[in-house]
Amino acid sequence: MLKIKKNDTVQVIKGKDKGKKGRVLAVYAGENRVLVEGLNTVKKHKRQTRQEEKGGILTIEKPIQMANIALVCKHCQKAVRVGFTVLSDGTKTRTCKSCKEAI
Repeated sequence: MLKIKKNDTVQVIKGKDKGKKGRVLAVYAGENRVLVEGLNTVKKHKRQTRQEEKGGILTIEKPIQMANIALVCKHCQKAVRVGFTVLSDGTKTRTCKSCKEAI
């Protein structure tokens, strides 16, 4: 079970975007990376392929290492570590290590 999932809000804790928050667009579990909306942007030079498609310099988002981000808890509104607990009905859920609430 992954600690970070799609549509979670995360905060960057290392790198050029340190302190910024964003929403997870995609998780690449095999590569241990996540794609975050508006973060880790790079410039990409694109050639015009057809008359309809424009070329030029585009700004795109690249995946960022999972070790460089932290999940933002919905209850305490800060970047926290994630733990797992098994509920009484047998389901496993993610919990905030700081406030002990289910995420």
